[in-house]
Amino acid sequence: MKHRIVVLGAGYAGAFAAGNLARRLSPADAEITVVNAVPDFIERMRLHQLAGGRDLAFRKLTDVFAGTGVRLRLARVTGVDPERRTVAVTGADGAAGELAYDTLLYALGSSVAHHGVPGVAEYAFDVTGLSSALRLRERLAGLGAGGTVLVVGEGLTGIEAATEFAESRPDLSVALAARGEPGAWLSPKARRHLRQAFDRLGITVHEHSGIAAVEPARAITADGTSIPADVTVWSAGFAVHPLAGASGLEVAGTGQIVVDRTMRSVSHPDVYAAGDCVCAIGDNGRPLPMSCASAGYTSMQATAAIIARLTGGEVPATALKYHGNHIGLGRRDAIFQAVDGDARSASWYLAGRTAAWLKSGILKGSAWSIAHPTFGLPTHKRRLATAPARAGVKVAA
Repeated sequence: MKHRIVVLGAGYAGAFAAGNLARRLSPADAEITVVNAVPDFIERMRLHQLAGGRDLAFRKLTDVFAGTGVRLRLARVTGVDPERRTVAVTGADGAAGELAYDTLLYALGSSVAHHGVPGVAEYAFDVTGLSSALRLRERLAGLGAGGTVLVVGEGLTGIEAATEFAESRPDLSVALAARGEPGAWLSPKARRHLRQAFDRLGITVHEHSGIAAVEPARAITADGTSIPADVTVWSAGFAVHPLAGASGLEVAGTGQIVVDRTMRSVSHPDVYAAGDCVCAIGDNGRPLPMSCASAGYTSMQATAAIIARLTGGEVPATALKYHGNHIGLGRRDAIFQAVDGDARSASWYLAGRTAAWLKSGILKGSAWSIAHPTFGLPTHKRRLATAPARAGVKVAA
């Protein structure tokens, strides 16, 4: 009987891992199934561009996995039973089903965090998923000259969204509401470049203005100040679905799955996790943030661990180290901020058109790597080891 590997989610982490596993493991011994709610590979890092009016074409997952033998199941995951080793799913037609697994890779990502703020769910838009980005795109397209757009959140998503909207729609009044100072983690010169970009694009920045409520045509700060907003875009953080915790997997306070250094669940050794849904500790001893870079690091480590354990090899430790932050500031400007070993901003940074070119290359490279996950790696397929590893029993690294 073949070893059944089920991958939940086909974002940056899940799609890369599934393709890599399929190309490295012999199809005579293993079958790999990917469960994803939509038929396309969604480049989440570009959804703010889609919402801002750019025409983007996303790659079909059937094309991504062509020739790999990966089975694609278009369905929404509704439950995981790690004791029975099954996954409950609901298809687009509403039909419920169940998948059995021997090894599970949980990579369901994250969604926007509302933080319990009244009105966010009812009135705010976001760019964390394809459907929500398309909904925002339609709303912005219908907004006339002089309309007001408020982006809430001073993180990377908020900064990139505000600058994209301001550049693509200079006829709109774009503002950014920040709990602190936007880009406070950047080096002094990089912060100055960011402020200059805001000024150049005409973005109004409301610093130290946490939003306490969202209404149809305005947002209200914690001190009661009203900020006009025909459209409020919420980008004040991400949250994972409570499904993992509800299933009995050990999770952190964030709801992320707690894993060891190899991305293996500390409570259920048949389960691995990668991407935003994993609580993983980086090489600097700090939890990895939710990001595309973390998705890459954790999926590479999880994939390497699964392959090694199933084939009886030694589990390698892949790097879990950050080199810097890339922040797009529209189409022709960006910042690359280098960080030190403790993930603190170094003095070196790159900005302007060169940084924008680098940012564009990273976006294209990330998408390309999904379709070519084993580029530069051995192409031979490995046979699985005998009973202990194939049955999912813990194997010493």
